[in-house]
Amino acid sequence: MISERIGQWVRGYMLHVGEWLARTGLTANMATLLGFLLNAGVAAVIASGHPRIGGALLLLASAFDMVDGAIARGTGSVSKFGGFIDSTLDRYSEIVVYVGLLIWLNQTRDDHLGAVLILVAATGALMISYARARAEAIGYGASVGLAARPERVVLLAACLIINQPLWALWILAVATHFTAVWRMVHVWRLTRAADVATSPTSHEPPAR
Repeated sequence: MISERIGQWVRGYMLHVGEWLARTGLTANMATLLGFLLNAGVAAVIASGHPRIGGALLLLASAFDMVDGAIARGTGSVSKFGGFIDSTLDRYSEIVVYVGLLIWLNQTRDDHLGAVLILVAATGALMISYARARAEAIGYGASVGLAARPERVVLLAACLIINQPLWALWILAVATHFTAVWRMVHVWRLTRAADVATSPTSHEPPAR
């Protein structure tokens, strides 16, 4: 994913930001909660009929999502609960923005198609995260695909700024499920290779 490459570069700089914020008394878990509240504010802005402003603020709120991890790494306070609550509230942050978008679309037009696209895109986004979580639970990485959260945020924000949210929703409705299936295939290949490698017959010489 593009975001994986960029993320490695960004995290180095965010580490210094996290160390600075930690000196203000802000903890990683507080930053996680604040990030969710910012996304809820973005949803309210969109729902009130200001998609362009909401799109710009969405980029800001999503950039803030990196702050909690930077604080945790900068202060050596990385914890299992912190990672859990961060991932959980990230999902709520994405959902609440979709809710704000749904309210706005319903207020401005009789857009049944938009509602369906939001449902499909939101479901796909959740399945991407679920596929990765389940893969990691059995010991495999699954950070593959085209529509990780950073890409989804940038696409949605850009289309909101130009007041064309349906463009983003059409792309996300397809790309999210494509990515989820990609991850399933990826894990299937990994598990199949591992099963072959550990099979008792895999080390036997070929029959003559």
